[in-house]
Amino acid sequence: MTLLALVLAFPQTVSAESLQAHVKYLASDELEGRNTPSPGLDKAAAYIADQFKQIGLEPGVRDSYFQEAEFKRGETVAKVSNVLGVLRGTDPVLRETYLIVTAHYDHLGKRAGDGDQIFNGANDDASGVSGVIETARTLAKSKPKRSVIFMTVYGEEKGLVGSRFYCKNPVFPLKQTIVNLNLEQIGRTDDDEGPRVGAFNLTGFDFTDLPSYLGPAAIAAGVKVVKHEQASDSYFGRSDNAAFSNAGVPSGTISTAYSFPDYHGVGDHWDKLDYANMAKVVSGVVGGVLAIANSIEPVKWNESPKTKRYVDAYKLLMGG
Repeated sequence: MTLLALVLAFPQTVSAESLQAHVKYLASDELEGRNTPSPGLDKAAAYIADQFKQIGLEPGVRDSYFQEAEFKRGETVAKVSNVLGVLRGTDPVLRETYLIVTAHYDHLGKRAGDGDQIFNGANDDASGVSGVIETARTLAKSKPKRSVIFMTVYGEEKGLVGSRFYCKNPVFPLKQTIVNLNLEQIGRTDDDEGPRVGAFNLTGFDFTDLPSYLGPAAIAAGVKVVKHEQASDSYFGRSDNAAFSNAGVPSGTISTAYSFPDYHGVGDHWDKLDYANMAKVVSGVVGGVLAIANSIEPVKWNESPKTKRYVDAYKLLMGG
């Protein structure tokens, strides 16, 4: 069976209503902007872990869904955690190789002053977290050959600290991690350049052969995966995929809008997201992950001057 036939054969029913419910909670005032560290961040982590448990994912760290770390910044020392769940592969050999699907669950917290004080971070990046949860829920009905790790990370807004911590302290060997697919800002379609409906971006579009997996999956879901000529390369190092690529793991970030009204503003609220379009994007992600998980060949870096540092890191990772 071809990869496209496999994708088309698997029912990729992603619920817009479920996506909205996750975003509405994670971006609610109750969580106070999910600053790293904060009680709101802890509530978000607990919510995500509970979702992973309900889906039936295995705990990622022994009997826990939390990879705990100590966060230090100035005089601040604090329970921060990456949240991990695992869908085990079925192939006796390929199940020991891993895809990791990520999004960051932190945001900017609160500001002083009058009026709206909370940076709710609905699109950035409650949308990506919601996408991770619903990708896991949909794929849990399948039997992928490779194992799929679903992880939400803390501290992206503080300098990718959660994803960097994981790559320095991997729960699953990076040598056996064939790709990181990161979800960031997948809900807003009101891009500053104009409406972005029916398509999603991939950073570092030419850096790997990821488009060959995501392209057919996106078409099957009713969207397209596209290269943004100005932003594809420049945004590659600006989200959590960068920690993985610097370690040598092929990676990329999926987004719908690179720049949108309320970016890093207090107006990034849950009701401004296009959940119908978001459901199609996540369906494309589901199909792409399934295609990669069932492919005999791993995702590969494309060698070029732009990717030399990552290819060199990959060779070092592989012991070459």
